[in-house]
Amino acid sequence: MFGPADKGYLMSFTDAELAYIAEQPLARIATVAPDGQPDVVPVGFQFDGTHFWIGGYAPTKTRRTRNVQAGNDKVAFVIDDLAPGRRWAPRSLRVYGTVELAEMPPGSGQLVMKITPTTSWSMNLDGAWNPGGVAELTTHKTIHA
Repeated sequence: MFGPADKGYLMSFTDAELAYIAEQPLARIATVAPDGQPDVVPVGFQFDGTHFWIGGYAPTKTRRTRNVQAGNDKVAFVIDDLAPGRRWAPRSLRVYGTVELAEMPPGSGQLVMKITPTTSWSMNLDGAWNPGGVAELTTHKTIHA
C-alpha cells in the first residue's frame, strides 16, 4: 500500500524491535488538539523500514488527522502487548516522532499519517521479565538520526 523506504536513511531499530513491530497489528497513537487536549486512539499501522504509516477507515475525518492539519506535527505512539503464555509480562515499543500527511494512494484524496521516528524505547520484548523475580526491568532507548 505504501511506497518503499528511502534507501538512503538507515533506521536504528534493533533486530528484536523489528521482529516485534512485524508481529504486532495494533498501536495506540497520541496527537494534540489546538486547545492542548491530548487524544489517544488505537490504530492499525504499517512500517516500511523507515516510516510508520497510519491510515484506517475514513482517515480524513478523524480527530488525529485534524490535529495534524492544525499544525501539531509531533506524535507519540506505543505498540504493546503481554508476552504469550505469561500472566503478566508486558512488552512494548514507544515511539516519539514527527508526522506529515500524505495522500495514499496518490490522487485518492485520502490522507494518511507518515511518521518519522525521532526517539524510541523498547521494553521486555523477549517477554522474559518476571514481576516477582530479581531481575530489573530495563528499557532500550534509541535516538533516530
